[in-house]
Amino acid sequence: MRILSGIQPSGILHIGNYFGMMRPAIELQKHGETFYFIADYHALTSLRDPKALRENSRQVALDFLACGLDPEKAALFRQSDVPQTTELAWILSTVAPMGLLERAHSYKDKLARGLPATVGLFSYPILMAADILIYDSDLVPVGKDQKQHIEITRDLAVKINETYGSEPDRPIFKLPQPRIQAATEVVPGIDGQKMSKSYGNNIDIFADEKETRKRVMSIVTDSTPVDAPKDPDKSTVVQLYSLFASKDEIENMRERFKKGGTGYGDFKKELFEKLWTYFAPMRKRREELQRDQSYIDNVLAKGARQANQVADQVMTRVRKAVGLG
Repeated sequence: MRILSGIQPSGILHIGNYFGMMRPAIELQKHGETFYFIADYHALTSLRDPKALRENSRQVALDFLACGLDPEKAALFRQSDVPQTTELAWILSTVAPMGLLERAHSYKDKLARGLPATVGLFSYPILMAADILIYDSDLVPVGKDQKQHIEITRDLAVKINETYGSEPDRPIFKLPQPRIQAATEVVPGIDGQKMSKSYGNNIDIFADEKETRKRVMSIVTDSTPVDAPKDPDKSTVVQLYSLFASKDEIENMRERFKKGGTGYGDFKKELFEKLWTYFAPMRKRREELQRDQSYIDNVLAKGARQANQVADQVMTRVRKAVGLG
């Protein structure tokens, strides 16, 4: 089974990135052939600073490795180091119905957040489909908000298969399956919305202690008095605490919410301690990795070689099918 996932280098990684994509990806490296890419092509739709893009890409690699990605088990590489991806994206665009892209939720959401209506932003799902199909991916771990992109990928794969007459037992593209972890499909930010750098509601994985504490203590809560019972089901503090704590610890906090007598400030302090302790081994590993600057370059180069080997095989098949070369 081949597993594919990607993450944008659009800024410093936060705990929403970790629980939504990184931790599931690290777990899956034990269960199949894994390809994880740093989506620098995609980042061009929102990031216009070339120096920042290069630096962010290295930081993503560093953070991923610090959090447990094993380059002996998984290929980690930059999307732009596999240029065949953009060739495949063009081929897919020749069969992609406009209506399919016009229905994409992410495009509408990004316009609503103020991003300019560029062709790249509109055709983002096509490039994402190319990312997935070019590695003959079987499984794609995604958040709930990305599920539609997998459906679009499957639609485009079927279009190519039908248009170019592939045999039922030998399709040009296999149809990938999404994998969504219901428990962590949406990690809330400090304002209760989905955690996102663009919303400014993030808690970063590797921020310093003072900044991390400040972000946790600024989580938005209601005005319920200290002595009054509180609803744990509506609390961002409880939701985030549940990511780090044991079942017994979670149940204990929920009961104290319902009982009353404890203020939100105290609950936030407990959350901070859990979060800070959880990432302590990863902070140590990150410091170790930073001492050897060539290590990240070597990991990315190795991953790119592995990715290009598979991409070349797929593109040879695609070019033959559509009549190129």
